[in-house]
Amino acid sequence: MSILLRKSSWVTALILVCVVAVTRSGHFGSAVALPDATLAVFFLAGAFVASAWLVPALLVEAAIVDYISITVQGVSSYCVTPAYTFLIPTYAALWFAGRWYARRAQQGHLALMPLALAVIGGTSVAFLISNASFYALSGYFGALPATAYATLVAQYFPHYLGGTVFYVAVGVALARVARHGVAMTLTQRV
Repeated sequence: MSILLRKSSWVTALILVCVVAVTRSGHFGSAVALPDATLAVFFLAGAFVASAWLVPALLVEAAIVDYISITVQGVSSYCVTPAYTFLIPTYAALWFAGRWYARRAQQGHLALMPLALAVIGGTSVAFLISNASFYALSGYFGALPATAYATLVAQYFPHYLGGTVFYVAVGVALARVARHGVAMTLTQRV
């Protein structure tokens, strides 16, 4: 069974890497592109891949996709400022929230309350880190009071949270279906 679990971690990691590759260049989505799932991917990596090795790999992948989006696809580089480095703790907050959830999910079959707390809490912390660092380090808001900036960016939080919740819900549902399928296959072999 441990070999199967290790193999499933690699499969999960590969799926998560593919999701970032497919969704990251369209941050808000469009008629032809899905909204960015990177926030949810870091949460799901924390929840379903026991090793932290995937975190730096996903960070490098996100930076490469951003570079290609800007240099090849013509996406605006507006967000690439000294604050860009704060995406590391932003995404780490979600990975840690996923790890927190993973420990609680093992304690009960249907751990919806810990899942909701982890997703909402992790996404809220990520939103604060990314927006506070952008305000402080981007160089765009020197004359704007922090309270005015907070009021401006607060309107984006529902979309930020909603997209993350949606992708996490899909990921958790698919993981449960896959786990059930593996369990069914193992019991049929016996």
